[in-house]
Amino acid sequence: MNIEEFREWCLSFEGASEKMPFGKVASEYDRNVLVFEVAGKWFCFVNIDVFDFCCIKCDPDRIGELQAQYDGATPGYHMNKRHWISLHFDKDVPDDMIRELVRQSYDSVVASLPKKEREALKNL
Repeated sequence: MNIEEFREWCLSFEGASEKMPFGKVASEYDRNVLVFEVAGKWFCFVNIDVFDFCCIKCDPDRIGELQAQYDGATPGYHMNKRHWISLHFDKDVPDDMIRELVRQSYDSVVASLPKKEREALKNL
């Protein structure tokens, strides 16, 4: 998987959008972080230049399981380690698993939205 395929996957979800919110930070790595969101809530982010890992929201009960199963599943980069996990593209996490987990991240964010916002996504 490459950045273009990954970006296309993330933007394929209803109401998903992207932004690069860190344009003025000192770290070049962080300036190149692309965030995927729905209704203003983040569900994933990735560095577009390095494309080394993505960071996603994840069920806290699943995080430990994933970290035990894959060397490429590590605590969420710069995020709450209880709710976020990093998935490294160049390690042992299969692309299909990454796609599935990104989808679950999106779904969990949508499920947390107020009913009115969830309904609005269905009408897009």
